[in-house]
Amino acid sequence: MNLLVTNIHLLVNTRKESNLLRGKQLAELPFFENAYLRIEKGLIKEYGTMDGLTGHGSGEEVYDAKGATVLPAWCDSHTHLVFAGSREGEFVDKINGLSYADIAARGGGILNSAAKLNDTTADDLFDIAWQRLQELMRLGTGAIEMKSGYGLSVEGELKMLRVIKRLKEASPIPVKASFLGAHTYPPAYKNDHQGYINLIVQQMLPVIAEEGLADYIDVFCEEGFFSPEETETICFAGMKLGLKPKIHANQLHVSGGTQIGVKMGAVSVDHLEAMDEAAITALAGSTTIGTLLPTAAFFLRMPFQPARALLNAGCAIALASDYNPGSSPSGNMNLVVSMSCIQLKMLPEEAINAATINGAYAMGLGNELGSITEGKRANLIFTRPIPSIAYLPYAFGSNLVDKVMINGVFI
Repeated sequence: MNLLVTNIHLLVNTRKESNLLRGKQLAELPFFENAYLRIEKGLIKEYGTMDGLTGHGSGEEVYDAKGATVLPAWCDSHTHLVFAGSREGEFVDKINGLSYADIAARGGGILNSAAKLNDTTADDLFDIAWQRLQELMRLGTGAIEMKSGYGLSVEGELKMLRVIKRLKEASPIPVKASFLGAHTYPPAYKNDHQGYINLIVQQMLPVIAEEGLADYIDVFCEEGFFSPEETETICFAGMKLGLKPKIHANQLHVSGGTQIGVKMGAVSVDHLEAMDEAAITALAGSTTIGTLLPTAAFFLRMPFQPARALLNAGCAIALASDYNPGSSPSGNMNLVVSMSCIQLKMLPEEAINAATINGAYAMGLGNELGSITEGKRANLIFTRPIPSIAYLPYAFGSNLVDKVMINGVFI
């Protein structure tokens, strides 16, 4: 279907060329007022101001946006969307004073999710995740990454990745898969780290490569989890099989994960709550994207990521939801953008860029999504009438998404 969208109040993130944004560039959010947008075969064909519109083509449907603001759909580059059950009991434990480490030590946290996942069939996992994905699309997510990591066994990890592959094949939006077998050490390998690393390298990765189950390899590089040296070993094993590295880095401590990610040329290092000058400098001097997950810091009552220091240093940063049952049970990217402005002190323009075009680059989708650029997919958010771009993060308690378009079709 070819579509002409007219009477757009603000057409946001209009770019003739698409590039990853760094530092001060994130504050630049080009837009057109009183705009139109042409969509052809699910792709952005052209755009401009209404006074430059000369008519519509034969067979082209016209949709009157009636003053809606239109922007690229959110690109959520870090989620754990496939999980078997919620963990609200641990939420109450945290209110009662237990720490993340306390809960993990008694079999909670990641191990809790692993136990539930291994008791759930692949078909049930798919159905649950599919419903979550539909909800996120209605909230404006137009591309998403999903990680394994709740299997922690050969069978469990492969089951998760096969479910993600099914979601990728069925989904109208791009889905990227990350192998996160190195999420934590299963109890049987608590004192045999090398044994579990061998299991990942020798039994999981060959099947993953043979079946094409993942795009990325990820490791939780953190004190009490995987050391920088172990992270490097696991990532290089995945890289030899064609997987690009992403790293869970610097969430709880200054772990060295950022520097390891930079050293390996990781696509992104994610979390970054605990950053020192050396980690910021390393990231700023690299091609690696720093992906910030503010709702995880919020939910765990941790210090928020130092977004201003990262931007001032010239880093490329993205925003993502970290949707998971333990530390960020929400995939609402609208909330992520608001929280980034309120708590990370990002400008609305910076947050929107980080959640759209830079999020796309953090999934290898920068030439396909994340901006209003000719030839990119028409995955778009149509808002309710709003007075300005800043109103989106300002009105954090309101659902301002009126309609979502995926591949040129409203869902």
